[in-house]
Amino acid sequence: MSARSLTPQAFVALLLLACTFAGNHVAARVAFDHGVDVVTAVAVRSLSTALVVTLLVVWQRVPLRHTARHRRAMAAIALLVTVQSVWLYAAVARMPVGLALLVFNSYPIWATLAARVFYAHRPERAALIAMPVILIGLALALNAVQVIGGGATFGRSFGAGVAFALAAAASFGTVLALTQHEVADLDGRVRSAFTMTVVGVLALVTAVAGGGLHWPQAGAGWAGLVALSVLYGTAFTVVFTLLPKLGAVSNSPILNIEPVAALALGWLVLGQAVGALQWIGALIVVGAVMALGLRKQ
Repeated sequence: MSARSLTPQAFVALLLLACTFAGNHVAARVAFDHGVDVVTAVAVRSLSTALVVTLLVVWQRVPLRHTARHRRAMAAIALLVTVQSVWLYAAVARMPVGLALLVFNSYPIWATLAARVFYAHRPERAALIAMPVILIGLALALNAVQVIGGGATFGRSFGAGVAFALAAAASFGTVLALTQHEVADLDGRVRSAFTMTVVGVLALVTAVAGGGLHWPQAGAGWAGLVALSVLYGTAFTVVFTLLPKLGAVSNSPILNIEPVAALALGWLVLGQAVGALQWIGALIVVGAVMALGLRKQ
């Protein structure tokens, strides 16, 4: 999609969606701080969203035609999305929300690598230019220069959060490569309903096997759990209902403003402040990813 295809209404809607997705992760951090574990959050969020999207598929009478190849690819995609969901929430639980999402925003690099490894797809020149820019932005945002120079150190929790966010980005990048080459001809609503259902069921089974769901221990935790489910489910549903009518596609790069929105919300709600240099790094990453997505095809 090119920038010209965005109407003003779609642009505003996408910005609001980015803030909604960011709010979901901030709400998740509140839930984690009050007794909810990562698997419980993924199970509740995914199953509630799966219910809404499945009802949407039934209501709109979306055709369910698929092949054996589609089924195999969707099974792999669902498993990867499950892992990605758990790892991203694990990152959010260990480091500032905005920085976790910023590291996750390196997924275009991983998508390019996955397409190269699995499908021998030669990277485009724009992607090769964007990759080092994204890495430089991440280095600034994560304060890597001071860490390497000995002026600052990563805490164990922060370092684990970075690792989880990178792993989530790699998983999501692989999902994008598989989606483009294996199931692009399937309706997005059907893909999403199936994926969210499998993710929710896998998370629920994992939680039960690990001793059961971990519910909030305080009112703030319940508010966070409800908010993350409502915010994610609402944004996810709007992506497939409202945006097509506004002239935007569901994976518009404008949504990559989410880390910046999360940094702002994290500061307002959680008191998670970042330095000026980290803000510069965040804007570099977001700008590079948006430029990559908005380039003319």
